[in-house]
Amino acid sequence: MSALVGLAMLLVAAPLAGCGAQIDRHGHVFTDVDLGQVQPGMSKDQVKLALGSPDTTGTINGDAYYYIATTQKSYAFFKPWEIDRQVMAVYFNKGGTVDQVGHYGLKDGIVVNYAKDETPARGKDLNMLEQLFGNLSQRKLFKDQRQNSNGVPTVP
Repeated sequence: MSALVGLAMLLVAAPLAGCGAQIDRHGHVFTDVDLGQVQPGMSKDQVKLALGSPDTTGTINGDAYYYIATTQKSYAFFKPWEIDRQVMAVYFNKGGTVDQVGHYGLKDGIVVNYAKDETPARGKDLNMLEQLFGNLSQRKLFKDQRQNSNGVPTVP
């Protein structure tokens, strides 16, 4: 009887094991050593040697290298959400050496709401017939069509 109970518990517990949280890490994996390696005065090549190629670069107000790491959590088939983000920004001066190093986290970020799949059109909303026949009055149906003084189209 106890073997039957054990088998029943195993059958109930097995599907529930897949419902645990899944943690996914993307991007650069930072260590405490990485965060302390880059110092002001280092060249771009020295930074690449220490941290590897940057995830992205910026050219506004001087050059910058960005190393980004994100951690997401998800359950089963639900949409994952971001639980941690680290950005190491290495800013360079005009001479190409490190000017300063910035460390940013999830609390420093700005949530950006992306536009929906459609772009709103400004102006009058036309029904199907207005769209099909709306331009007929403005088109010249004949090659040499001209307007008289009253604005009525005439054919010479």
